[in-house]
Amino acid sequence: MALLKPFENRVLTIKSDNGREFAGHKEVASAVNADFYFAHPYSSWERGTNENTNGLIRQYFPKQGFYNH
Repeated sequence: MALLKPFENRVLTIKSDNGREFAGHKEVASAVNADFYFAHPYSSWERGTNENTNGLIRQYFPKQGFYNH
């Protein structure tokens, strides 16, 4: 959690999907003193910045062919 301390004054809220990788969400929220919210299942529009970033990444690193080398 020490890696998150530099972001403590910059993060107010965190919103994620419902994946297992966020099982420790309480510890993360506590480390940066932020509220943690989960998007509703199948509601990608609730995570706009994340989905927009994923779209930009896919422009430069398309799924097809990039990992299949």
